[in-house]
Amino acid sequence: MLHRRGLLSALGSAALLGPDGARAQPAGKVARIGVVAIGGATSDMAGALPPHSNTRAFLRGMAELGYAYGRDFVTEPCGVDRLSALSELVALKPDVIVATGGGAVLPTLQKATSTIPVVMTAAPDPVNQGYVQSLARSGNNFTGMSLQSRELTGKRLQLLKELVPDAGSVAIFWDPTNADLWQRAQATGPALGWKPVSVEIRNPSEIGTAFRRAVDSGARALLVPASVVLLSHAREVVGLAAESRLPAIYELRPYVDAGGLLSYGADIEAIWRRAASYVDKLLKGANPAALPIEQPTAFELVINARTAKALGLSIPPAVLIRADQVID
Repeated sequence: MLHRRGLLSALGSAALLGPDGARAQPAGKVARIGVVAIGGATSDMAGALPPHSNTRAFLRGMAELGYAYGRDFVTEPCGVDRLSALSELVALKPDVIVATGGGAVLPTLQKATSTIPVVMTAAPDPVNQGYVQSLARSGNNFTGMSLQSRELTGKRLQLLKELVPDAGSVAIFWDPTNADLWQRAQATGPALGWKPVSVEIRNPSEIGTAFRRAVDSGARALLVPASVVLLSHAREVVGLAAESRLPAIYELRPYVDAGGLLSYGADIEAIWRRAASYVDKLLKGANPAALPIEQPTAFELVINARTAKALGLSIPPAVLIRADQVID
């Protein structure tokens, strides 16, 4: 059973138009939109009604703007299990590419094309990562949305401390694409009463070893980022956290949907839905270099009460009252 407090959209809602309200392509032209996402096979992202949740959210945003799949556009889906698939996607010369902001996806696209517009769905830190010149104006073929993941590290550690106040050591999972997460945890953790423990994970085969390292280090809690390496294996991560008896806070809610304890971050499906507004502008002729980078302004706290009970944790009322959703 789900209890939901009204979720605030972090990025605003797209205007709802009639079926012909936003068609911008020349008569008879069907736009091709590349879709690069994580958390599922390429086949899960294909077609007008894909099972992949983020792809569906994007298509819902397109429908709300008046675009009909097959009439106005089609998608060219691409999973991230092999980076060579990105070069194959670029070779198809789609009109726009909508791409996840995690892992090596954006760097690979950056090398592969300087002309095809790329809409980022939640890049962790697009300016410092070198994808765009500034938040006000990208200055190149990249545009879209940031995730503000680095800025929220302290907030996540604070929430975790409220849940397990007696725990003194927290393992920080990170990979080479988000190395500054560890630096932020080092800077903010001690002031919250945490001794951060670095656990680097370079590929999925190291996930099991990472949990053993965390336990052997004496860590009594865990922070898991929105990492391509980890999110693609969310059920394995959540299962190992349960086996290791480590209360964990995650950056994105798909981990909690898979059985994780709690997450705090931007609504990733809302971000993918919002990506449709960028595609709309680009198909109407907007220059991606002149578009601003949007940032989420509201975030959701999701708690899995079943997982808390299994870990023997009592969720403080002060945390429960702030939750946007509690899974019983």
